[in-house]
Amino acid sequence: MKLGLINSAWAQSGRETAWGIQKTKELGFDTIDIFTDPLEIDVRERRLIKDECDRLELPIVSICCVAVGLIDFNPSVQRFHIDRVKAYLDLVYEYEADNLLLVLGEYIWNREVIPPAEQWQTAVDNCRILAEYAANLDVQIALELEPFALSLLNDVDSMVRFLNDVDHPALRANIDVSHLALAHVQPEELRRMQGKAIHVHISDCDGKVHGDLPPGRGVVEFGPYLKEIADLGIDGAMSIELEYSPDPDHIEEWVAEAYSSTDRLMQEVGLRG
Repeated sequence: MKLGLINSAWAQSGRETAWGIQKTKELGFDTIDIFTDPLEIDVRERRLIKDECDRLELPIVSICCVAVGLIDFNPSVQRFHIDRVKAYLDLVYEYEADNLLLVLGEYIWNREVIPPAEQWQTAVDNCRILAEYAANLDVQIALELEPFALSLLNDVDSMVRFLNDVDHPALRANIDVSHLALAHVQPEELRRMQGKAIHVHISDCDGKVHGDLPPGRGVVEFGPYLKEIADLGIDGAMSIELEYSPDPDHIEEWVAEAYSSTDRLMQEVGLRG
């Protein structure tokens, strides 16, 4: 697998987008994931991202999208978010990336007002529409497993069931190692993701709350998870997800630490290549 970085790691620096892309290349990353919203950036920023990545020979693998409105109970909100995610998929195609990393969100009102099965089916129906759109562009969607109690997809069981219900080859899974640990998912459960996972996120945490720390700063036992991921034979990237450095003025050291520790972990199980 390749070792990548989600460029949101640089957000706290207050520097321009191109600077973060350049630092990603300088530190030795193989690939980059882009966290941006095509409805928020102008044409100059849109073009700059692709041109700078091309200039540096830093392939864009994934674009990140949070679209909780796909499971909203208002049809008008769903329609807006379907169109919004299609705009993201167009950007994936434009940037010659592999996939759209998609976060679906959570059940509302404590699963009490709207039947959970109804919200689940809404997500299935809308993701099938989006998977078809992605397939027409020859790209894929990678759904993220979130570790929160009310997340629609918060364990391997729910992820596998959802993928089976949608039943479309353009819809696959992302594996986030920190999220698995927080959700108390055992490493061997990943064997059920064979042929279903196409992208990986890695970060650390304190074992209690979402952290996105450099690997080694928390309590996650990475070895067993990475061995199972290696056995899945994913032809893609493992992207480091970092947020909220305690010292934004030294963000370069924060990202460099994450690069070194992740590279070492991947090398130990024969994943980097």
